[in-house]
Order: sequence, then structure tokens, then C-alpha cells
Amino acid sequence: MAGAPRLAAVENAASHKVHARLEGVTRVYPPRAGHGEVHALGPISFDLRAGEFFSVVGPSGCGKSTLLDVLAGLAMPSAGTVEFEGKPVRGEVPEGVGVVFQEDASFPWLTVEDNVSFGLRRAGVDAAESKRRVDFAIGFMGLRDFSRAYPSQLSGGMRQRVCIARTLVMQPRLILLDEPFGALDQQTRLLMGDELLRLWRETSATVLLITHALDEANLLSDRIGVMSARPGRFLEIVETGWPRDRDSRLAERPDFGAVTARLWSYLRGESLRAMGQGTVAR
Repeated sequence: MAGAPRLAAVENAASHKVHARLEGVTRVYPPRAGHGEVHALGPISFDLRAGEFFSVVGPSGCGKSTLLDVLAGLAMPSAGTVEFEGKPVRGEVPEGVGVVFQEDASFPWLTVEDNVSFGLRRAGVDAAESKRRVDFAIGFMGLRDFSRAYPSQLSGGMRQRVCIARTLVMQPRLILLDEPFGALDQQTRLLMGDELLRLWRETSATVLLITHALDEANLLSDRIGVMSARPGRFLEIVETGWPRDRDSRLAERPDFGAVTARLWSYLRGESLRAMGQGTVAR
């Protein structure tokens, strides 16, 4: 493994290929239910590098999920521009982008195999190609023995594997994850993190993860964007310096704790400020 991690502000990324870009993005929610408008996000600008694992942490209500929604095309920015692979993102999920949410999005009336193949069927993918992709994804996520099972027969971690497999079969080049392990216990989260790192390495996809867990962000990430209280902006971007071939054993290292402590040093004051704001934005 590499030596002590490097902690840096937003750095010159001229030598890195840009996969997605946000430029001057803000998101303002209109007034509702007697409340005024909510400035949830930005302005925020950053480049997501091709093939990196980037996590976003921040206090509750700072706009982390809003950032993901805007990047995914699920929400339009109030100002600024969003690009994926050099093309503008305008109100729909671009081809090549996969999204996994915290909520269990599996269909309870479908088996694991049918859940995983759902998107391929809707896209009209050839039956033979669909079977090849589904068989690979189910095997890759360790679900082969449960391919005919229904979600109600699976643990929470296994159901999240189904959701990830359903995204994997679409062969996304950018994977967006909105707290996918938030409902799981700490031990399961660590093991699911290992699976996620393996997926990232073997597919060479770019990954952006939204998480509240500082240790999870630290373990999984090449870089970590630390957001302020609402309206969310990046206070700092921390480069961990961890090797690509890493797993949960990284948490045993003394310098792992140093990175987590550094993240908390940025976030403690922002979290206290957010508690005084409420949590209208996601």
C-alpha cells in the first residue's frame, strides 16, 4: 500500500480526463406550504475524473442528494451547467449513467433473476445477450444460489446486491450511489464496501457515492468532497492516496483514522450549523 495519505484542496486536474463536470451549479427549491424558497445547493463547480471513486460527505440537509439528482439528470439546476462525457445533461438520465438509491428498489413480485433483467427487457436487449449479462451480474454479486428467490426471502444486504446487479447489467460508465448501505449494520456495510470496490475495479466505471459515514467515504474513495451546511458547497476536496487494490482491511491502519479525523474536523462546525437550519434539503 501507499504511504501516508495526502490531504489537499481542490487540485489541478489538467492531467486527468474529465468524465462529468458541474459548472456554477445551484439548486433553489420554490416556496411551498407557507415556507419561503430554499437555496439547497451551490454555487458548486467540480470535475469528476474518469475512473475515479469520489465520495461526497456533509451535514444532514446540505444538498448531497440534490447534487446527485442534478448530476443524474433527475433534477434541473436553477443555474449553471452539467455535462457528462462532454454533452449537456438536461432533465433525464443520460445513457451510460446508472443510479442506485438507499431505498430497496427491487420489485417484490419478481425473482432475483427477473429483477436484474428488468431494465434489459425494457431496453429491448436481445435475449441471448440479456442472459449473458444477467448470469454474469448475478454471479459477480454472489447471488447465483438465490437467482429464483424473491426479495422477501433475502437479507437487506442481499437486496442491495440485487439493486446493484440490476444497474451493473446496463453497463454504466458512471455509477451514482445515494447512500445505498444506509440501512445496513456496520459490519455488513464494510463487507458491501469490499464488493463495491471490486465492482469498481473490474468494470473501470467512474463512481460517485453519497454517504453520511465518514469511515465509509474514507475506505472507498480516491477523493472525498466535503460539503458545507446549506446551501451546499465544497469546503475541501480530500485526496486519500489509498491504492486502487484496497479493501476493508485498510481500516486497521493508523493513518486511516487520521483521514477520518480530518474529515470530521471540517464537518463538526458545519453539522452544528445545519442543526440550526433544519433539514429541508436532502
